[in-house]
Amino acid sequence: MPPDFIKMIDVTLVCVGRLKEKFYKDACDEYIKRLGAYCRLTVTEIAEERRGDSPSQAQTDAALLREAEAIKRTVPKGAAVIALCVEGREMSSPELAGAIGELTGSFQKLCFIIGGSDGLSDSVKSMARLRLSMSPMTFPHHLARVMVLEQLYRAFSILNGGRYHK
Repeated sequence: MPPDFIKMIDVTLVCVGRLKEKFYKDACDEYIKRLGAYCRLTVTEIAEERRGDSPSQAQTDAALLREAEAIKRTVPKGAAVIALCVEGREMSSPELAGAIGELTGSFQKLCFIIGGSDGLSDSVKSMARLRLSMSPMTFPHHLARVMVLEQLYRAFSILNGGRYHK
């Protein structure tokens, strides 16, 4: 029997950059469909700011700040923010499920944020209740979207006593 605190919640996934590749879209669509049993999911894409061929650090920082402003406008009011960033905490799937379970005890909304190729600005990271890292390895941010959706599905499955995790 699922624990009482696991209830249908609102989850927003904010992603910098648009998915273009069909194989990423197909994978995301599959996990979005599966997540429908556990949450009301909204995926919001923010356009990645252009940086030119070899931008200076100042140009990159300015682009990150413009992306941050767009991201902040999409974060639902009252949501617990989880920022995906390289310096974030690495967690096992059961640990992530536990963190989500704790957050859903206090919040009706969760907002996961995936940055673009240069990551997230410090102003976005400072909003986060949790900074999460998928791995010390580097992944394309489009693949990170698939990975986050899969891990969300796995976490909700764990929290609801499902068999997917096994």
